[in-house]
Parts: sequence; C-alpha cells; structure tokens
Amino acid sequence: MSFGDPNNPYGPPQGQQPGYPSQPPQGQPGYGYPSAPQGQPGYGYPQAPPVPQGYGYGAPMEMPGLIKTARVLLFILAGFQFLAGIIIGIAGAALQDASNGLGSGSDTSTATGVIVLIALLMLVLGSLSIFLGVKFKTGGSGIRIGTIVYSSLLILGSIVNIANGQGGSATFGGIISLAFGGIILASMVNSAATNWFNRPRY
Repeated sequence: MSFGDPNNPYGPPQGQQPGYPSQPPQGQPGYGYPSAPQGQPGYGYPQAPPVPQGYGYGAPMEMPGLIKTARVLLFILAGFQFLAGIIIGIAGAALQDASNGLGSGSDTSTATGVIVLIALLMLVLGSLSIFLGVKFKTGGSGIRIGTIVYSSLLILGSIVNIANGQGGSATFGGIISLAFGGIILASMVNSAATNWFNRPRY
C-alpha cells in the first residue's frame, strides 16, 4: 500500500501531505470550536444596553403648538398695548396743552395725570408681554406661573372694561383682551405646557 496511491481509500486527500490532519476550509470553525454568531459581541464582553432617548438626548424638544400660539398672541398684545399707550399719552398731552391755552390748566392737571399714568401702564404691560413671550423658549416654571397670573389679570381687566365700556371703544378693547387672555391662560394650564417649562436643560 502506498501513500501516493490515489485509489487508496485510507490515504490522505489529494494535495495534502501524509501525517498531517486535514485542515478545515477557510471561513469555517475547526472541530471542537463552535462558531460565534455574526453581529454579536465576543465571549466575556456583554453588549451595552441602548441609550434611552429622553429629554436632553438627541434632537431638542420642540415647542408645542399651543405654546407657540400663546407666544404669538403675547407679541400681538404687546403691539396693541404699546399703540394704546402712545395714543393715550398723546391725547393726555394734547388735553393739557389745550387747557393751558384756555387758562384752565390747573383744572385739568389731575385728569391729565391720570391719563399719563394709564399710558405708562400700557407701556409697562406691553414690555411685560414681550418679556414673557421671549422667555417662552428658555424659561422655566416661573415664566409659566407668571404668564398664568398675567393672563388672569388681563381677563379680569377685560371684564371690567366690557362692563363699563357702554358699547364704546373700551368694550371693543375688552373683548379683544378677553379673547387673548383666555387663549393664553388655556395654553398655560395643560400638560403640554407643564412638560415644556419643566423639561431638563443641559
């Protein structure tokens, strides 16, 4: 019997030297060595759990639609308040000038002072509306509470204007302010507003 005999069933396969065990094909594990599944970590190295995608991870949280609406209304309201403050202030100054021309300036000084105070109040409220609207993007729960208080006072003042306006411009302004204040207040007392203003910041 010869090791080189190709017809020998007990000899080594063709192309292999006698006396050496057969090598497993490339890409396959040898006998006694189980194959590791593809795409899994090696033995002794457990796979890390996925990182949860909560607030502060990945894309930033988007401002809810109701909050955006309230923010826009605050800016529009500020425009009306500034405009009203300027008009009222000009009217008060014109009234005082007319009284001085007629020699009765001292008689209208008190009324003029009240008008000027109202004009200044409108300017202050306009500034507050802009401040709250700007802070919606970065502010916390304090801005939300301040907006709730502000819109509640706005609603109260609107009701007073409607009751005492007697169908005039004060009534019209009260209706507009009541609508704005109601929408702003409603947007601040829901779960979307709570989640937005209490979101973590990193």
